[in-house]
Amino acid sequence: MVSRFIKWLVEMFSKIYSLKTSKQVSLFFNVIYFIWLKREFKFLGSGIGFARPVYLNGGKYITIGNNFSCDQRLRLDAIDNFLGNEYTPEIIIGNDVLIQKDCHIGAINKILIGNNVLLASKVYISDHAHGEINSDAFKIPPAKRKLFSKGPVIIEDNVWVGEGVVVLAGVTIGENSIIGANAVVTKSIPKNSVAVGNPAKVIREII
Repeated sequence: MVSRFIKWLVEMFSKIYSLKTSKQVSLFFNVIYFIWLKREFKFLGSGIGFARPVYLNGGKYITIGNNFSCDQRLRLDAIDNFLGNEYTPEIIIGNDVLIQKDCHIGAINKILIGNNVLLASKVYISDHAHGEINSDAFKIPPAKRKLFSKGPVIIEDNVWVGEGVVVLAGVTIGENSIIGANAVVTKSIPKNSVAVGNPAKVIREII
């Protein structure tokens, strides 16, 4: 009953007001949403812009610098407990970072994103996996395996990560690099590089 009323209300609003007005209303609600959301984080800088919704877990382990902006459906997971196993996660995002729609950043160890980083839509960054890759782990269903990290993820300054990229544990992406769309980064990428493919390989050095 409530959902039908809300749908009716939205339809009436759309007939009365222009698309421009609806965007202004959406912006207003984003501001209200941010006021509620910011108390969940360890630290937030100035000039922050969140678009609804944000899926947040473990905000007390997450630090975000100045002039951060994200589009809809950003998922931030800092996991300190999984199936009774405890972790010490940390997610640090620098200044002037822009994240597009439907990105997921998950940590049980540490993920560091530098300054002036651009993440295109549907980027997945994780410092962990469901279990180590060995015969003992395979005796346990994936969802019940202890989370395992091979090391932190570090994305240095001025990096552009393309659409649909996956960045896995123990990887550093050097400053000024570009990761092409749909690449899977399993090993570190040196600075001033263009990398593409699965697994990602450097195809060009930026001079």
